[in-house]
Amino acid sequence: MTSAYLERARDELRARQGSGAREDAEGAPHTELYWARTGTAYFARKLGELPDSGPAGLDGPSLLPGWDRRAVTAHVGYNARALTRLCTWARTGVVTPMYGTPERRAAEIAEGASQPARALRHLVAHAGVHLNVEWRDLPPAAWDAEVRTAQGRTVPCRETAWMRAREVWIHAVDLGNGGTFHDLPSAMLDRLADDVLAAWRRRGESPPPLALTPTDRAAALTTPGTAPLPVTGAMADVVRWLTGRGARGLTAPAPLPALPRWF
Repeated sequence: MTSAYLERARDELRARQGSGAREDAEGAPHTELYWARTGTAYFARKLGELPDSGPAGLDGPSLLPGWDRRAVTAHVGYNARALTRLCTWARTGVVTPMYGTPERRAAEIAEGASQPARALRHLVAHAGVHLNVEWRDLPPAAWDAEVRTAQGRTVPCRETAWMRAREVWIHAVDLGNGGTFHDLPSAMLDRLADDVLAAWRRRGESPPPLALTPTDRAAALTTPGTAPLPVTGAMADVVRWLTGRGARGLTAPAPLPALPRWF
């Protein structure tokens, strides 16, 4: 074969295979994608530490009331598929909701949780890879295309990276086998605290007046109202409480009040 023929064949092969290793578009939300990807690895590590069966394994309770670890795991897997659908919506312009109905979403989680352990682990791994490929393939304009979340909010597609980051980091803790909010990236904790307060404002919720003073931050967080209750603790402990996962590590001069739900 001539060298010209071989070179032409290589060029045709490159055209079929694409440009090789994918990179995120220049305008992608790089910080949130980093959090999502490191959180995916963190969730995978905590999941991998669990045996396939028994109360100390996937069959055991999670830290979420009414959900065992299987349900949490299935939820994380199907969440990746749901966010992939939003990326498809942004890329193609074809309306592709995260879920059909709330009832279908709940049934999907229940069905997923009943799968054999190996299938459940594969669900999480493969769905996560698929979502990451979608992110890598999104053209710059698609990141700002509007999509609709399961809560009915219209957001730019770039929000999917933040949504996934929250999902994997927090639910890794919810598995209840040693994960902690203290493992979350420091800047992500700040973003989570702001996210909770913003969600309350968006829904018109009225949290009790609070003056949250993280011991590892320079500034305090406050909620509206007079005579706010001073609450002190590490930012990780503050965020754990704000997201409805207990008040361990916090101190206050009076009993801590109940908080509105986050989601």
